[in-house]
Amino acid sequence: MSSPPTIAIVGATGAVGQEALDLLARRGHPSARVRPLASGRSAGNRLAFGSGTVEARELTPQALLECEAALFCASAGIAREFAPAAVEAGVFVVDNSSAFRMAAEVPLVIPEVNGSLLSSSPAPRLVANPNCSTILLLTALEPVRRAFGLREVIVSTYQAASGAGQPAMDELRAQTRAVLAGEEPIPEVFTEPYAFNVFIHETSIDPATGMCGEERKMVQESRR
Repeated sequence: MSSPPTIAIVGATGAVGQEALDLLARRGHPSARVRPLASGRSAGNRLAFGSGTVEARELTPQALLECEAALFCASAGIAREFAPAAVEAGVFVVDNSSAFRMAAEVPLVIPEVNGSLLSSSPAPRLVANPNCSTILLLTALEPVRRAFGLREVIVSTYQAASGAGQPAMDELRAQTRAVLAGEEPIPEVFTEPYAFNVFIHETSIDPATGMCGEERKMVQESRR
């Protein structure tokens, strides 16, 4: 493009959306070419962008159609509701949720591993990325796999509250204050108290394999 594309950040008020805004600002993307989109409740809020701010707008199909590209930093439900129509209208979409990771027609991309898929012909209009654990695992392992091959990988992950978004981080702060004050931590986002605690990932256990959802995702997404 002769000028920078207009990029929508869907879920701009969440933890991932704010990181996306920060990355664009640090890369020098002009604020006039950024469209922070969020729920109607957040419309009109000013969000940090570099040394200034940008205004959040309500997420609507029309708001997406005003952009050349969209970074979806929201839930899988939001992605399924809004991304297909945006793609159909010609918007290039990168989805950070789990909505399209296992869809055969959607490239699952880690740029350092299989970024060549982005330049395939015809170029993809919708791209998914794996969950955070899979991205870090394969970025580290891919050079080893190419050089020597791999037969088996044993993985242990210890995940932060931030993986469940802003509400989880807020809950961790509140629980930490409660514990330090001698009070009982009350779990709401998670099934167990998070402060000063370690527990199995809260996704369901598959009775056939004994794996939780996070383990299944890492196996399936790595194979893709």
